[in-house]
Amino acid sequence: MSTTSRFVRSDDWDEASHVVSDVYFPHRLTPLSRETASNTVAEAVELGPVKITRIGWGADVSIQSDHPGAYAVNVPLSGHLESVTGKTEVSSAPGSGTICPPDTTTLITDWSKDCSIIGVRVDRDYLHREMARILARPGLRLPPQFDLTSENGASWLALVRSLLDQMLRSDGVYANPLVAEQLSGAVTTALVLAAIPDDETAGAGTRPRIVKRVIDEIHADPARAWTAAEMAEIAGVGVRRLQEGFQEYVGVSPRDYLLDVRLDRVHAELLRADSSATVSDVAMRWGFTHTGRFAAAFRKKYGAAPSDVLRG
Repeated sequence: MSTTSRFVRSDDWDEASHVVSDVYFPHRLTPLSRETASNTVAEAVELGPVKITRIGWGADVSIQSDHPGAYAVNVPLSGHLESVTGKTEVSSAPGSGTICPPDTTTLITDWSKDCSIIGVRVDRDYLHREMARILARPGLRLPPQFDLTSENGASWLALVRSLLDQMLRSDGVYANPLVAEQLSGAVTTALVLAAIPDDETAGAGTRPRIVKRVIDEIHADPARAWTAAEMAEIAGVGVRRLQEGFQEYVGVSPRDYLLDVRLDRVHAELLRADSSATVSDVAMRWGFTHTGRFAAAFRKKYGAAPSDVLRG
């Protein structure tokens, strides 16, 4: 489900910081000048695992965040950002974007007074799964900075800016969970293709068909009572060869990949379910037959019990 929010401007830096934390990431804010927070602007729209924001402080500030559980993609529309993650220093201005890794301290040492950004927050696990689907080579990581003047980069930025502007005016059809799911996938796929150099993504089309066939079938019908033999039959190889293919090109077994997809579907349905729904019904609908194992896997992945997510 998509949501929108706007920040009513205030002179108070603590209030400004609190609202930006709510719409983007928790952080520690340090004003670097004597200006008040009266020119701070924060707007956000949400598409499931993807959130698109527009943020400007209207003053020189410093920001520190660990970006828990998600990547931050900060794209200056004006001004500049100076960021440090570990030993990596990145300076971004219009035409380039900074990518901050999840669960890792990044210090924006200088967010200039005239800097307004498009910020895109992408759930860590969701992005990693999409990268595994898109790219043929395991182990690739997003770079600390990417070019938005390239064809792919400019197209991605145009997409996220258009979605932000349209959804701030009205959710409309974007509020439909099916539409939101498709759009979050489009934003994430376009991000990966824009951020990973062409020479590294060149192998994406060479992923073995045995792996792609099974992945496509799993996403089409994750609730199916899958067996290893059925997956191997779809792939046209033996079970052992299929296992080897998944480990090499996806990094997990076919069974673990299926579990992850099912958990995603359950989590998404619980978030939008009404009071008449039950956890067991939703879990069964997506192929879980053992409630104890399901609950343990769900808690491990999301850090909360399914019932807590349902109650919202």
